[in-house]
Amino acid sequence: MEKARKFEDLIVWQKAHALVLGLYRETSVFPKSEVYGLTSQMRRAAVSVPANIAEGFKKRGRSDKARFLNIAQASLEETRYYLILARDLRYLQDGQLLPALEEVSRLLEAYTRALLAPGS
Repeated sequence: MEKARKFEDLIVWQKAHALVLGLYRETSVFPKSEVYGLTSQMRRAAVSVPANIAEGFKKRGRSDKARFLNIAQASLEETRYYLILARDLRYLQDGQLLPALEEVSRLLEAYTRALLAPGS
């Protein structure tokens, strides 16, 4: 497999970006009373995932890269909670966006493991 030259080449970034786009579409129909509440919080948490993957991509040391990937993972978990909350408030259908989030989670974990593996 060819080495990524820019963060957009990373499949994990591509999937995280697609998750953000889907989340923006779904939250656009949330109640207007949530514009400065749940909608804003969900979007900020979700955007943080690909943003931290991108930022970490150019860091030089493995530990620096891993730190940004860890921040991305934490933001992904925050997003997971907001999706659960939106589902329970009946703003989202059950299962919407969660499969995409799970895929990003698996890819992010694999990318982090590969980065930190001895000899990588």
